[in-house]
Amino acid sequence: MSFVLKEQNGFGFIDEGEGEVLLLLHGLMGALSNWEDVVNEFKSKYRVIIPMLPIYDLPLLTTGVKTVAKYVHKFVKYKKLDNLTIIGNSLGGHVALIYVLSHPALVKRMVLTGSSGLYENAFGGTFPRRESYDFIKEKVEFTFYDPATATKELVDDVYKTVNDRHRVIRILAMARSAIRHNMQKDLHKIRIPVGLIWGKNDKVTPPEVAKEFHEYLPKSELVWIDKCGHAPMMEQPEEFNIALKGFLDKTAV
Repeated sequence: MSFVLKEQNGFGFIDEGEGEVLLLLHGLMGALSNWEDVVNEFKSKYRVIIPMLPIYDLPLLTTGVKTVAKYVHKFVKYKKLDNLTIIGNSLGGHVALIYVLSHPALVKRMVLTGSSGLYENAFGGTFPRRESYDFIKEKVEFTFYDPATATKELVDDVYKTVNDRHRVIRILAMARSAIRHNMQKDLHKIRIPVGLIWGKNDKVTPPEVAKEFHEYLPKSELVWIDKCGHAPMMEQPEEFNIALKGFLDKTAV
């Protein structure tokens, strides 16, 4: 990835472009590079910021989606950000939902793609064969419509992560926290515009999840991306960017 990872005050982040802020939140097994095509597309008009979420750095007892949302708020305060557009994939979408409910005055609109918060077929409640490269490869391919999107580099990264005992314990704790923290009863309180950009072939947070979000979020719109799994900004970046631009333009007031 061609962007510079900045480190300030204990935060690691990417900060590209100038203008209104797009704050991008990656998923549980995600990385800052997942958003590379979004950054390249939008940094000429927006200030695009991606904080590195502390998935592996929290004390085990406090590892959970609410703690990550609090971390995001510390980052937002430190960078003196407001009037945010917050965009989250998978666990990052779940964190975005919690954040918006806690700090509605700071966020003008939100985009969710493959978000947890209602229901998901998690990457794994356990990793019974994490030492098997082929097993991990199969799990990573499950994330996408086209298995070829699961490059060797991506599979290698996930394999290394799940075979690090410190990391895998926190991944499992975070996944369980996300499953426990169902947000259905709170979604009606979110009154800002929400764009739902969803892979039509998502097997992790299936299309029914997107339809439920659309039903429960009062000011939401839903765009489907065909031949696409759980991470549209990676698998179908052009289509994702078109849908995102359409939503941003429509809600630009």
